[in-house]
Amino acid sequence: MGTKDYEEMEFAKLDISREERTGFPEVVFCQGKPDEYLVEIYNKLYERDGRVFGTRATKEQFTIMKKHIPQVEYNDISRIMKIMPEKPDFDKDNYIVVCTGGTADIPVAEEAAETAEYFGTRVERIYDVGVSGIHRILSKEEILRGANCLVAVAGMEGALASVVGGLVANPVIAVPTSVGYGASFGGMSALLTMINSCANGISVVNIDNGYGAGYMATQIDRLARKK
Repeated sequence: MGTKDYEEMEFAKLDISREERTGFPEVVFCQGKPDEYLVEIYNKLYERDGRVFGTRATKEQFTIMKKHIPQVEYNDISRIMKIMPEKPDFDKDNYIVVCTGGTADIPVAEEAAETAEYFGTRVERIYDVGVSGIHRILSKEEILRGANCLVAVAGMEGALASVVGGLVANPVIAVPTSVGYGASFGGMSALLTMINSCANGISVVNIDNGYGAGYMATQIDRLARKK
């Protein structure tokens, strides 16, 4: 390993060897980056790879980026800012599921789903199937059981992950969200519920970390396809 494995930009060191090492290219965390730095990073990655994927971008950042790279796309819900010249060729026989407890959890779920899709994973979305109407998730049992991996995104008390974990044989990635009233403590309640779940096969990522869940779900999906 040496300087040839990254590109020096003074304010950033682009990890140009990451995909070779890990199977996944570098992703840009847009939140908090000065506009001029973000534009230079996107330009450099686009020149090298012809595609860029960034999380937690603002509408203002997109407006600025659009002036420099007209091909850039933005999703107001997921806050993903990306450049994808071609749509991935998804494997029709393999997929993951991303599900949410409520509609308010969809922004985090879309971050997970778009991340997985960017990395080539087919995603089935099942939204607003929380435990207050448990018949909704039970009606999707066949789709759930066919998935190589499931991402359960929920706020409030975060019970959805336990329900899903008790229905399927494959891994469940639980994503606590900061959705909820005061005693949910910005997602801590859901996080603790998911960590303490009695259902087997559940792993938990950080609060609102849709990107981390989508990345891990893709790793699991790739392993399943090798069998």
